[in-house]
Amino acid sequence: MRAIALVSAFFGRTFALWVIAFAVLGFVLPDVFRTLVPYIVPLLGMIMFGMGLTISLKDFREVVRRPKDVAIGVGAQFLIMPLVAVALTSIIPMSPEVAAGVILVGCCPGGTASNVMTYLCRGDVALSVACTSVTTLAAPIVTPFLVWLFASQYLPVDAVSMFISIVKMILLPLGLGFVMQKLAPALVRAAIPALPLVSVTGIVLIIAAVVAVNQEKIATTGLLIFAVVALHNGIGLALGYWLARMSGMPVAKRKAISIEVGMQNSGLGAALASAHFSPLAAVPSAIFSVWHNIAGAIVANIYAKLDDGRALRSEMAPARSS
Repeated sequence: MRAIALVSAFFGRTFALWVIAFAVLGFVLPDVFRTLVPYIVPLLGMIMFGMGLTISLKDFREVVRRPKDVAIGVGAQFLIMPLVAVALTSIIPMSPEVAAGVILVGCCPGGTASNVMTYLCRGDVALSVACTSVTTLAAPIVTPFLVWLFASQYLPVDAVSMFISIVKMILLPLGLGFVMQKLAPALVRAAIPALPLVSVTGIVLIIAAVVAVNQEKIATTGLLIFAVVALHNGIGLALGYWLARMSGMPVAKRKAISIEVGMQNSGLGAALASAHFSPLAAVPSAIFSVWHNIAGAIVANIYAKLDDGRALRSEMAPARSS
């Protein structure tokens, strides 16, 4: 198990590289990875089951302990990213499928990778985990409603069917994982070190499948979609930080909210787009999976350095005054 844990930790640390690698493989070898399309939903269920094995009631104590902070994070998640998506699809010409896909990923809950990035930049990890947990549990209601509200102008949206899909993709696997914690705690503790490997495997295979089935369309429209996704992510990160600052939050909380807002559960977006819209509508989610991990790592590094600079200036100030 120690060897598995080491391998799993390595894949977790190099997640962004594997995402890029499998996106390229899906593009270069579409016939190989196209066969995975029917397994996108089960793969997402596997990822959420793994999350259910690690989620605990203490993750929700922050909601009770500081409801204002969590409410700001959850509200920002479900307001900033959908509205930015709507603005981008209104300004930049794109096909209805791509527009619906951009809005869909904007309406998804926060991604668990945000917790890792918040840890790396010394942000408020407990707040990040609480926000991710709450938005994930709220997703069956909030995500279909927002998609229906904003994306119906591009493609027909069956909010009830989408609700059922999210319950199956998220709540059911999460619940099963949580129950497993209670029924077989020793087994779960033994399996936890391998979970990063399971999550990385599931995400990269979903991305490769989406890229493979859209290889020709990505070749012609990929740069446009990438530009939209990069803008979406960057604006979300910036507005998340700004809103937290305007709310009077300290730096650690600002970083948590910023990263939480900018990083989406794009695996859910890809699965929902494939199931309810079209393969092309899943491309923004797939590209978002690639880009937000790269951008998140860059932003986490910048945030950490900014903290280092402030600490250095505070240490030098007494020396200068003396």
